[in-house]
Amino acid sequence: MSERTFNFSAGPAALPVPVLEKIRDEMLVLPGAGASILEISHRSKPFEAIIAAAEANLRSLLSIPDEYAVLFLQGGSRLQFSMIPMNLAPGGASADYLITGTWGKSALDEAKKIGPARVAYSSAESNFDRLPTPDQLDLDPNAAYLHYTCNETIQGVQFATEPKTGDVPLVCDASSDFLHRPLTIGHYGLLYACAQKNAGPAGVTVVIIDKKLLERSADNLPGYLNYKIHADNDSLWNTPPTFAIYVLKLVTDWLKDDIGGLDKMYQQNKTKAEMLYEVLDAYPAFYQGHAQPACRSLMNVTFRLPSDDLTAKFLAEAKEHNLADLKGHRSVGGIRASIYNAMPVEGVVTLRNFMDKFANANA
Repeated sequence: MSERTFNFSAGPAALPVPVLEKIRDEMLVLPGAGASILEISHRSKPFEAIIAAAEANLRSLLSIPDEYAVLFLQGGSRLQFSMIPMNLAPGGASADYLITGTWGKSALDEAKKIGPARVAYSSAESNFDRLPTPDQLDLDPNAAYLHYTCNETIQGVQFATEPKTGDVPLVCDASSDFLHRPLTIGHYGLLYACAQKNAGPAGVTVVIIDKKLLERSADNLPGYLNYKIHADNDSLWNTPPTFAIYVLKLVTDWLKDDIGGLDKMYQQNKTKAEMLYEVLDAYPAFYQGHAQPACRSLMNVTFRLPSDDLTAKFLAEAKEHNLADLKGHRSVGGIRASIYNAMPVEGVVTLRNFMDKFANANA
């Protein structure tokens, strides 16, 4: 197949076409480098300019204060699940976790291998279809930090605003909605995101951390697992994922120059999500949304059909309409449409129209 489909994959996910075109044009020879981005040293002047521009773009898009370090690491969110308690909860300090989906539970499971970690809220009994109200949070005012996942890709629930933690540092796994809207970084102690959902290809993980928290990183931690070492070495302590950082730089260029910033990206994301949720609400007996309406994600629209046979038919006919990777995760079933930043409005319109016709033909 040579034609590009509308790619609704949950990750690795779609990249903006202008970014892919730029990668194609520069793949053989990166301008000014005399070689491909895949070949140049991470200590070379061309790459130093790339990683500096990537950080500058992130600081501009998210208004990141100077009091925060921006790190480019590897290992995805799963490595962060371990690094966070290792660095931020030294000496056996306890941490709080909000469990609103599969990834929050995975983060808790890894944290428990490092030290004490307690559940401050869980929606497991309802198969993670909702988020907590403020009065449902059981917070420890002495916790080393409070961890939450702002968007759960599998269940399709998303926090519209961050939970209030008082003086406890807030730690956020923003992997699947990073850069989808503006944030107040000062509300967070640490925010991290693997890039392959919304910010680039698999291979690079962005960590934004309050520099005061770097002092918690113990000297006896293994080198790569120590945030302070990475910050002190400008993310160049080891060879970083050079190609992935290069693509992240191009994606952030696109957000700034083509989209016009995160306010405009956010408006577009809300418009795309509304199109699909309007169809779910128009056919509630046919399209059964997983997330409670007040908790719906702008990034991952999850729903089920009345039967497995209809689900299979939906997926087969969707492919005929150039709509790909819509199968839901096995723990939820049904359909999952991931509509990250790079999903064009045209793709969502095509899916919406298909869903409307399919419901009318099969309900």
